[in-house]
Amino acid sequence: MFESGAILQYLGRKFGKFYPVDERARVEVDQWLFWQMGGLGPMAGQAHHFRNYAPEKIQYGIDRYTNEVNRLYGVMNKRLADRDYLAGDYSIADMACIGWVIPYKNQGQDLDDFPHLKAWFERLHQRPALLRGIAVGKEERERQANLAEDKEAQKVLFGQRAR
Repeated sequence: MFESGAILQYLGRKFGKFYPVDERARVEVDQWLFWQMGGLGPMAGQAHHFRNYAPEKIQYGIDRYTNEVNRLYGVMNKRLADRDYLAGDYSIADMACIGWVIPYKNQGQDLDDFPHLKAWFERLHQRPALLRGIAVGKEERERQANLAEDKEAQKVLFGQRAR
């Protein structure tokens, strides 16, 4: 099995946690999960690339993806204006999105500009399991922070083509 969204759905169904049984509620979660897969994740990833890793600082790319992440944060902020979580109860949709909001500074964002998103961010950071998950990935994030300086790793990571 591959693709994080599919993995989250599978685990939610298998264990009956963080993924509703009710069809309408499940569709609500799926909408936000797919929104992350098709929008927030790819756009935040591009913002990270152009802002932190691109060998040439291309202002158009930096602005394009920084602004798009800002727009997407705005979508989340609006959604969270009248609810605690993206799709009802805490779910795999929140799990999928939080990882792309944690590095908001690297995306050129300020959570103070998005008060409802910031409240959600802080709410999720009070969940012990989330904190344990963040700790697991800390070493990898620190290694990746050095990627901007590692030209050999960049050649492998950013120069791959189909064979």
